[in-house]
Amino acid sequence: MNQLRNFSVPDFHLPFGNAKHPQAARANEEATAWVVGHGLVTDALEQFSGIGCGHLAGRVSGDVPYERVLLLAEWMAWSFVLDDQHDHLIRNGELAAWRPVVGAITAYLDTGRADERAEGRNSLVNGFVDVCERIVAGMSDACAARYRAHVRLVLRSLDQEAANRRADARPTVEDYILTRRNSSQLLPMMDMVEAGLGIDLPSRITALPEFQEVVASTLDVISWGNDVFSLPKEYACGDTNNLVSRIAARDGSSLGEAVREVETLIQVRIEEYLKAKQQLLDTLEADPATGPALRDEVARCVHTYEDWMIGTELWQRYECTRYSDERFAAGLEGAYTRPDLVSVA
Repeated sequence: MNQLRNFSVPDFHLPFGNAKHPQAARANEEATAWVVGHGLVTDALEQFSGIGCGHLAGRVSGDVPYERVLLLAEWMAWSFVLDDQHDHLIRNGELAAWRPVVGAITAYLDTGRADERAEGRNSLVNGFVDVCERIVAGMSDACAARYRAHVRLVLRSLDQEAANRRADARPTVEDYILTRRNSSQLLPMMDMVEAGLGIDLPSRITALPEFQEVVASTLDVISWGNDVFSLPKEYACGDTNNLVSRIAARDGSSLGEAVREVETLIQVRIEEYLKAKQQLLDTLEADPATGPALRDEVARCVHTYEDWMIGTELWQRYECTRYSDERFAAGLEGAYTRPDLVSVA
């Protein structure tokens, strides 16, 4: 029985405004050209362009120069290729080919130098080195260190999601939520936006429990919403790395009932975000060591998280064809996926 017959994504009622960069469409075209130029995508370019990386980058970048929007769009394009190629290896039982890729990327993160042997083996690593060099060049040392650490967490989360797809290793809802915060790949991109806006908060601020809750609730709202949008594809191909699937399995409920549960959880999480935001601002206001300039910078940073929440919602619903594409909904790989991009040596 098809549990997702007549499936539709509910309205998540995000109470935030959003402005889109006027050159977002151009960024989308140029980011698509970038993946083609690096050999990451060679076929079905219209389908890949339909993902709308430039449109998403234009919704979440705030008031930054076009070059920063384009750089984020290129990183997003690379990230989608990474995610799809990783999925391809899982589907085909070829995860042994993943280890050299992770090794090469991690080595570059650790040393800032590309391993010529690993780099030359596939375009995925070449593309990473190209875009990562330009990203960290525009960051402070502290921001670059956070960005590198967040990329490492993304790579580890992909390994965890691969393990989760074994029938004997289904995660609990709680464990899945923690993994999803990193597999969403949002944290490195948030670092990029903050750097582009000149925001570089000290660690004493980012370590505050109130700040950590603002970040966690932001990641959850975005990730859980994306799980609803991507449910048809993941259900069709047997991928249970999805909050809806995990709740349905836990509660013995239908997918439709689990979607409604996730919708409720998202609304609760939005309220928790708003509460944590106010607590953070109140804490800083009461701290004599935090002056007006730093409080303003924190407020600007938090505003970027609201851009992320509403920006991803609008992008998924109106500008991204990925989640409405018939191949995707049927659980098939993207027509642009390159089976030969990463292979067992």
